[in-house]
Amino acid sequence: MAPPVIPAGLEDPRLDDYRHVGDPAWLLARGWFVAEGRLVVERLVADRRHRVHSLLLSEAAARAMVRTVDAVAPDTAVYVTPQKAMNAVVGFNIHRGCLALAERPAAAALDSLPLATASAVVVAEGVNNPDNIGGLFRNAAALGAAGLVLGPDCGDPLYRKAIRTSMAATLRVPWAPAGAWPDALETLRRAGLAIVAATPAPGTVSLYEADLPSRAAVLVGAEGPGLSEAALAKADLRVGIPMHAGMDSLNVATAAAVILAALAARRG
Repeated sequence: MAPPVIPAGLEDPRLDDYRHVGDPAWLLARGWFVAEGRLVVERLVADRRHRVHSLLLSEAAARAMVRTVDAVAPDTAVYVTPQKAMNAVVGFNIHRGCLALAERPAAAALDSLPLATASAVVVAEGVNNPDNIGGLFRNAAALGAAGLVLGPDCGDPLYRKAIRTSMAATLRVPWAPAGAWPDALETLRRAGLAIVAATPAPGTVSLYEADLPSRAAVLVGAEGPGLSEAALAKADLRVGIPMHAGMDSLNVATAAAVILAALAARRG
């Protein structure tokens, strides 16, 4: 049975939790995350891996998302409010008129990822931009990576903007904090994954000439500083993507996608 849809106004105290949508620390302390956008919320509800606490919809979104509203659990509150009131509650324009609050899962352990059977995983160091985190997850999902390992100083995959950029892939693709760094790379190697580091530094092997492994952990770093020397020292192979037209590098998510595609071609 679908939950009742509850009309709500600007001052309604039942919307108070949504007044903190822009405060990651507050959400983290409550054990929640925010999903934004109709497609993302539709996937969140359909996937059922995360308990959805409530939805906040504009009147237009509620009309367009009848099936999603019907699919939520009976104990999930569904609030509907005018678009202007929604924007005022959260403090910025929610242009698709759709938000969800959901319970944040406990952080997974590195050895809970399917490392023994993975053809590829993505490992990030220092990637903290939410668009880049979301892009890494979206590309990992699209190109068959079995999971992501997040090294030091990486952004939160359950930050609202990262979820939106990933098209909800951060809610589907397994991920875990690396823990001890760069020792975590040895854990991946013991699982049979060669460490393939992406770096634009001179002297690396061209991706198009490299003898790529059949199973690999694709190691990428933040744009600008790149990978640390400690992480690079753990690599089995350092590869670069040849550049043209005076460009010196690619966006980190794009670079990971190029390497994942090359690995997939190597596997046939």
